[in-house]
Amino acid sequence: MNKLAAVLAVVFLAVGSSNLACAQTGDFWFNAGESILSSPGLGSEQTFGGTSHDIQLTNGFRFGFRFGFNIGDHLGAEVGYAYNRTQLQFNTATAGVPPGTQEGMAFHQVGFNGMYYLTADRDKIRPFVTAGIHFDNFVPPGSSLYGGGSTKFGANFGGGVKFHIHGIWGGRIDVREYVNGKPSFGFLDNSGALWQTEVSAGVGIGF
Repeated sequence: MNKLAAVLAVVFLAVGSSNLACAQTGDFWFNAGESILSSPGLGSEQTFGGTSHDIQLTNGFRFGFRFGFNIGDHLGAEVGYAYNRTQLQFNTATAGVPPGTQEGMAFHQVGFNGMYYLTADRDKIRPFVTAGIHFDNFVPPGSSLYGGGSTKFGANFGGGVKFHIHGIWGGRIDVREYVNGKPSFGFLDNSGALWQTEVSAGVGIGF
């Protein structure tokens, strides 16, 4: 009886250790994809006759990093940073600039999100939904991150899936929607919200 108890104890410890080793505490990701902007008009430089779409932002690419950690089998959180590339596009002639002129610029995005996973942290495929808060720092042409930018706070939501590839390596796909105020560069008729759709894929490690 004592031998049976000892064997059962060893088996229990081995299984428990195996499950513990498979459980994931957190993950770190590099992701890249497309930034799609809705209602991107920033306003006009014309006092009379201008429209909110005289100057606008364009779609572009994005890349960034995310660090996630598990709170339970189905709950987690993530902090992340993304660099978003866009263009400042002039749709009408402005101060000698011909229509269609584009000037490159970027906006930096930092966010914190809660995560709800449809499967447990030991599973190889983990669909999730997410929501959180973020801020964007828009850097117009000729300015730097440390001066001349416009910072706007907002909220985001979306979903995706994380999946195990091999060893510590995994992949992910994200689709998220962000909403915040439009950057203020001194243009007239600047109002409303800027909506951004993220479609991205990434690779990372779990630990």
